[in-house]
Amino acid sequence: MGDKNIQMAPKAIPGWLNFVIGGSSGMMATCFVQPADLVKTRMQLMGPSGKNRSVVSVAGEILQKEGPRGFYVGLTAALFRQATYTTGRLGCFNAMFDYYKSNYGTPSFPSKIALGVVAGGIGAFVGTPAEVALIRMTADGRLPPDQRRNYKNVFNALSRIIKEEGILGLWRGATATVTRAMVSNGAQLSTYAQAREALLPTIGEGITLHFCASMISGLVTTAAMLPVDIVKTRVQDSSKGTSQIQALKTVIKNEGVIGLWSGFIPMYAKMGPHTVLTFIFLEQLNALYRRMS
Repeated sequence: MGDKNIQMAPKAIPGWLNFVIGGSSGMMATCFVQPADLVKTRMQLMGPSGKNRSVVSVAGEILQKEGPRGFYVGLTAALFRQATYTTGRLGCFNAMFDYYKSNYGTPSFPSKIALGVVAGGIGAFVGTPAEVALIRMTADGRLPPDQRRNYKNVFNALSRIIKEEGILGLWRGATATVTRAMVSNGAQLSTYAQAREALLPTIGEGITLHFCASMISGLVTTAAMLPVDIVKTRVQDSSKGTSQIQALKTVIKNEGVIGLWSGFIPMYAKMGPHTVLTFIFLEQLNALYRRMS
């Protein structure tokens, strides 16, 4: 009879479902934060001329020239990016985390960082074509009309890149993208898991826990990965091919070291809520599966 009081351990989520839930969570979150991501990209591509531009002035210029819909330019690419990149990184991380925990116990913080780095690298390589299309589409509005690429949607962008630059053009800046993702995910996934673990005894399971852990994770991630993100953005916006080292030297030479953190506010305005929403959706979808299974 006493067995009735024994609490069953949460049912393990199938490996394939980790990928589906991860990608779905990222796509849902992206629908909310696309405007902040677009403003961030525009600011990163301004170079020295954007040194004294505020988030409000850049957003106002987009609204004036392109209207409210201008903030959602590139949404198809952003969603496709989540369907590839986030599906890969969150799916890999959760699958590796569950495997590690079942075989070796709860991972230490350094182990969480290592798992995040590996998951980020895998996801980023898979998602680079969508990343290139996203950067090109969100940057288009800042160019003179005769210089714009005018991609109709992500699939039009991908096909034109292959036609105009060759299939390897889809992986332009892949090294920069993978580097950024390894830094980003090493920080994001490990700090979220660590903050969640640390806050759980005090806050208890629920939305508040997921929110607090996500905000901590988003702040650390933004500070850690923004310099790599700026280099990646400059490399991928170039049609001629620029190396990470060249892009890094150019930013420091023309904008100073502080230029590596250009767009911090819109980045965190995107990263904070995106991290919060992604992990809240992730946790809720995980809980839904366990309730239904």
